[in-house]
Amino acid sequence: MRARNSGMQSLVNNLVKGAFVVGVIGFGLTACTNPSTPAGEEGYVYEKPRVFGEGGYQGTMIGPANYGMSLLRNEVVNIDMRPNTYTETFRILANDDLNIKFDFHAVIAIQSGSVQTVVEQYGAENWYKRFVRETFRTYVRDTVQKYDSGELKTNREKIAQEVTLRLQNYLSTTPFKLANVVVGNINYPDIVANAVEKKLAAQQLLAEKETQKEIARKDAEIRVEEAKGIAQAQKIINATLTANYLQHEAINAQIKMAESPNHTTVYIPVGNNGVPLVKGAN
Repeated sequence: MRARNSGMQSLVNNLVKGAFVVGVIGFGLTACTNPSTPAGEEGYVYEKPRVFGEGGYQGTMIGPANYGMSLLRNEVVNIDMRPNTYTETFRILANDDLNIKFDFHAVIAIQSGSVQTVVEQYGAENWYKRFVRETFRTYVRDTVQKYDSGELKTNREKIAQEVTLRLQNYLSTTPFKLANVVVGNINYPDIVANAVEKKLAAQQLLAEKETQKEIARKDAEIRVEEAKGIAQAQKIINATLTANYLQHEAINAQIKMAESPNHTTVYIPVGNNGVPLVKGAN
């Protein structure tokens, strides 16, 4: 009986030892962690104990870095500290009640060494949505609604500057640093865009008509000057065409015709002196 009991006891002991070894191995595999943080980010290391430990914040890492193997169940929340662009799309009624669609872009970075504050006070990875987004959108709406729709494009830089100043003031006591705000594409409703196109086409046509008018005016001035020249020439000719001069020219013409080999008989009425009659200019 003792031998049988002794064998049973040994079996039980072996099973207990095996279970213990498996438990230790399993605990080691599940409890040991090696948190890491990539470049450009900072890590918030915290403990999530299973059997022992107090849990909570354990430390920070500036990437690239590894926290190292740990028997505790340490995990990490990595926060990108580099400047990133956050884009918001709006449909806002301008001051003249016209619905305008456009984008705003805010470039924001997180101050180095502030990862614990970001995780514990501002929502960790959700810090932008929880703390910045709605305030940013409110500032944009308040600023844009001061302007008529036609003034938005010409005041783009002024609007961006006003929103930048307000948002910088809002973030001044936080780890978040605003670099700048940029106004993206401004899109007017189709009816406005078509009206603008028609207006530009009309202005182009008007400019063309003005050019044609100027050309016509110049042409008229040229014709007037030509007419003045002709009138002046005619006046000079009339002043110099005397009866004696015309008779002299007629005689010369008759002489040339008489000397021509192709002689042609010309009948010309003559006066008392045998030369063609020339009526006086008066």
